[in-house]
Amino acid sequence: MKRKLARGIAVIAIALGAGQLVQGMSNKAAPVRVAEDKLAKKPEKLERVAATDIATKPAAALAEPAQPKPPLLAEAATLPAVVTPAEVAPVAKIAPQEPAPVVQAVVDPCPVTLELSTAENALISLTLVAPCHANERVVLKHAGLTVTAKTTVTGALFTDLPALVQDATVEVMFKDNSAVEASVSVPQLATLRRFAVQWQQDDAFQLHGFEAGSDFGGAGDVTAATPHQPAAGVPAKGGFLSVLGDASTDLPMLAQVYTYPKDSAAKPEIVVEAAVTEATCGREVLGQTLQTVPGAVKITDMSLAMPECDAIGDYLVLKNLVPDMTIAAAN
Repeated sequence: MKRKLARGIAVIAIALGAGQLVQGMSNKAAPVRVAEDKLAKKPEKLERVAATDIATKPAAALAEPAQPKPPLLAEAATLPAVVTPAEVAPVAKIAPQEPAPVVQAVVDPCPVTLELSTAENALISLTLVAPCHANERVVLKHAGLTVTAKTTVTGALFTDLPALVQDATVEVMFKDNSAVEASVSVPQLATLRRFAVQWQQDDAFQLHGFEAGSDFGGAGDVTAATPHQPAAGVPAKGGFLSVLGDASTDLPMLAQVYTYPKDSAAKPEIVVEAAVTEATCGREVLGQTLQTVPGAVKITDMSLAMPECDAIGDYLVLKNLVPDMTIAAAN
């Protein structure tokens, strides 16, 4: 009897436990079905996307909740593609431009101009303008010929020089050792010959050109007293003499130049004389002769021992100067 009672109580207890278990399981299964119903209602497209994501993403990524994409990343999709340095075209370097230098005009307060032109009988016409060299002694140089001159109160000088070479250059030197020069072509010189004598200060000489067999003082004696200068603009028919240099300047440099035709049938005789004066007696006088030769000038130094002062008024005469120079006589 006791065994039957115990068995019945055990059966009842098992039945009660099984009922509670079935009831609990029924309560939990319902929500699952609801969730499955909601998923069943979603479009098929969404289910495929979810399946793809699940298949491709790692498990750790699926375990984390999806984060919204930052706005910056969304905008980055519209930015241009990144260009690598190799794809960038080289840019020419532009050197910085330096400011242009300011050029200031320099005005010479004392401009000097020298102009040369040719005149009849192979003369060089000289025009000098030097406002800051007014009333000043100047030295003119040309092919070995050297003479002094003096500018006007306005610093101007107008004079003529016999050309000694066809490609003539004239230099003007001032008191302060500054100088100016110019050049000119003198083709007329090809038909002429020239002989000159030059000296300094008191060492005076006189040049004679005896034409047509003339003697001292004759009609054909071309000298400083009778220079036979042709009229302006008229070609010379015979020889003529040019007296150069300003004797009023300090340390004057003076010269005489005799010009004669190259093809003259009767060649003139050229003589240089030196007077015995108070300034020259008893001492040595110095000078130079200049003779034109084809394409050049022949320059010869002269040195004369003058007689004592009891011979004042006499002359030393130099003959045969072309081509040789000798002392011929003493008057």
